Amino acid sequence: MPLGDKPGWEKSESRYCGVEAEFDDDIANLLSFNLNLGAFDFVVAPLMNPTYRPSLVQANSGGTCVLPFAGSDLVLSPSQWSSHVVGKISHWIDLDSEDETLRMDSETTLKQEIAWANHLSLQACLLPSPKSKSCANYARCVNQILQGLNNIQLWLRIPLTKIDDASMDANSGELVDSWEQWNSFRILCEHHSQLSVALDVLSSLPSVHSLGRWFGESVRAAIISTDTFLTNARGYPCLSKRHQNLIWGFFNHSIQVVVSGTSLRNTAAPGSDLVTNHSSDNVENLQKHPLRSYLDYIGYLFQKMDPLPQQERYELGYRDFLQSPLQPLMDNLEAQTYETFEKDSMKYMQYQRAVSKALLDRVPNEEANVTTVLMVVGAGRGPLVRASLQAAEETGRKIKVYAVEKNPNAVVTLHSLVKLEGWEGIVTIISCDMRYWDAPEKADILVSELLGSFGDNELSPECLDGAQRFLKEDGISIPSSLMGLSVLHVTLMLIWILVSRYTSFIQPVTASKLYNDVKSHRDLVHFETAYVVKLHNIARLAPPQSVFEFTHPNNSTTKSNERYKKLLFELPDDTGSAMVHGFAGYFDAVLYKDVHLGIEPSTATPNMFSWFAIFFPLRTPVCMKPGSSLEVHFWRCCGSSKVWYEWCVAAPTPGAMHNTNGRSYWVGL
Repeated sequence: MPLGDKPGWEKSESRYCGVEAEFDDDIANLLSFNLNLGAFDFVVAPLMNPTYRPSLVQANSGGTCVLPFAGSDLVLSPSQWSSHVVGKISHWIDLDSEDETLRMDSETTLKQEIAWANHLSLQACLLPSPKSKSCANYARCVNQILQGLNNIQLWLRIPLTKIDDASMDANSGELVDSWEQWNSFRILCEHHSQLSVALDVLSSLPSVHSLGRWFGESVRAAIISTDTFLTNARGYPCLSKRHQNLIWGFFNHSIQVVVSGTSLRNTAAPGSDLVTNHSSDNVENLQKHPLRSYLDYIGYLFQKMDPLPQQERYELGYRDFLQSPLQPLMDNLEAQTYETFEKDSMKYMQYQRAVSKALLDRVPNEEANVTTVLMVVGAGRGPLVRASLQAAEETGRKIKVYAVEKNPNAVVTLHSLVKLEGWEGIVTIISCDMRYWDAPEKADILVSELLGSFGDNELSPECLDGAQRFLKEDGISIPSSLMGLSVLHVTLMLIWILVSRYTSFIQPVTASKLYNDVKSHRDLVHFETAYVVKLHNIARLAPPQSVFEFTHPNNSTTKSNERYKKLLFELPDDTGSAMVHGFAGYFDAVLYKDVHLGIEPSTATPNMFSWFAIFFPLRTPVCMKPGSSLEVHFWRCCGSSKVWYEWCVAAPTPGAMHNTNGRSYWVGL
């Protein structure tokens, strides 16, 4: 029974809570007890008797190899095996043991158990934690198995330890950061997409930064021992505030919770202060299943979460889905793409605010009958035209609009709008590329929405430089100090809306899913391509830093749009080691005065969905140790027919240059 129903959570795996069980040769009874009486959704259970050892069986059978002890696959239906059982690999296996017999037994058992789980069509198997920091043979064996698996996921059990009191390696006596243990294992397994993590949540938790790095990893389950729970005044289990926040983070990242251990508490006392809707029958069940109250508490936390906002529900299908950026000059957008962007009411409200402020500064009240020439370059299907006309009506100013659009299909829609909306005599439709249009007069206000996820990646600098000839001779970009200028001076100025300035940003991220999705293509091209993506299962490792900045009008004598930037990122001291899979890119743009648009996380415009972040992958992920700096270099390069980015990491480990000469990814002029 799922933890609850909430809008947007219907397809989330985190709605299902499991329970870790001991071996039971009557798996049907084990399933009935935990699912029917306990109301859990699945069990994590051993598939074979823990006393089984291949060497003992072979010794007793004269060396004849026999199958491990396991129940028949007929005791459950295929759908029950697949939906309600996670196989738990024998905890005693140690493939890196100095004891050769134990090592050989471990390898044989591991392969037999996973083969049996594969036969049962289980969705996942839980692998025991590595016994020591050195786990090369364990990883080698798992990697061999992964090469021949169908769709089954292997969950490597990793304790969620604190950095300052990390687990002790029994062999070397060294402190082991559990993340480093996981990182070593997955690197040895070549970042295989079917290898995931099951975190053992302990009573003490690492720092917030240390916890955050796990949300960029492929964590599929969180195992919470009953020892981790506290007891409230009525004798019922509860969790500390930090643990509650962590559980909510798991829910939000589709990480399933598994309850483990035994109950030493009174689970049947009346008068619970939890919010439950149990019938009298369920009260009896509470008395029979020792862990039911723990499940109820997990469900209570789930119910306390706010439903996903409508925008988040709309974007669910785009989470961590790689999309190629638009090619605005080479391609004509389709109607569906226009419609998606036009639904972003917040973006056009910001444009309307910017145009309104510009009109009021451009034309004082005593000259309200003066007509302002406004040009919308890249008009699409007219949302900016409409926003500009609404701004004129709001401010009581007169405007004359030129709507310039190169897409002939969108031009058809614009002509229809002129008739439908009664824009005759106000709006003139120009079917032309703004770079080549010979305007009949100069503009007072120039409006455009040429920004991409990385600011300049849809060639706004090149387009707006080409449109700059529309400016009046005394036209300038308005700075924030405009209010200190005289009204007479203001009336002589050109007003340039979007953009007086826009800046791109990057930040290093752990993004295991995105990296594996790029890696699955098995070629260089995809690792040298920037993708638009709704980032979700990522860890932001350091605050974003600015990369490239563009200002319009561009009064530079050279007018070069090439850029180069070197950046240094440092992880917070309490993060521990972390893996950098690539860089998230954002932009922030000043529309006019205090009106801005942006997706840079610290200043992002709320409730706006026109832009997702951009993702620059790394061919070889970079492992950052505590105290090390990440040195990154980014270039914006321009040719006669294309613009492209190049990027590389120079420290702590030098990496390959990405996208040299735009060989894999470029934007056509």
